[in-house]
Amino acid sequence: MARKYSKTASAKVERAMKKRNSGTLKSGGSGKKVKSRKQAIAIGLSEARAEGAKVPKKTVKKTAKKSTKKTAKKSTRKTTAKKSSAKKSTGRKTSGRKSTKRKSAKK
Repeated sequence: MARKYSKTASAKVERAMKKRNSGTLKSGGSGKKVKSRKQAIAIGLSEARAEGAKVPKKTVKKTAKKSTKKTAKKSTRKTTAKKSSAKKSTGRKTSGRKSTKRKSAKK
C-alpha cells in the first residue's frame, strides 16, 4: 500500500503532537492552546504543506453540508413551536415590585 503522507509530513505531525502533549502547541489564529488531537494533526499537516511536502489536498465532505441543512430545518421548527406556545404580551413592562407614583401637592 502506498504512503498517504511523505516522511517530512509525518515528522511535522509528530512534532506537533509532541508539542500538544507538552502543552506548548498554540493555534495560529487566536493563539490559544491546542487541546484537540485532530487539530494538532491538522496544524502539522498544514506546516508540511507550506514546506512543499507530499500531503493530500484538503477535502470538504458533502455529508457535512447535508447535516447542516438538516439542523437548520430542525432549528426553524423549534423556533416556530416556541413562538406559538409563548404567552401573549400585554404591551406594558412590569418589574418585580410595585411602582408607587407620588402626586405633587398643588398650592
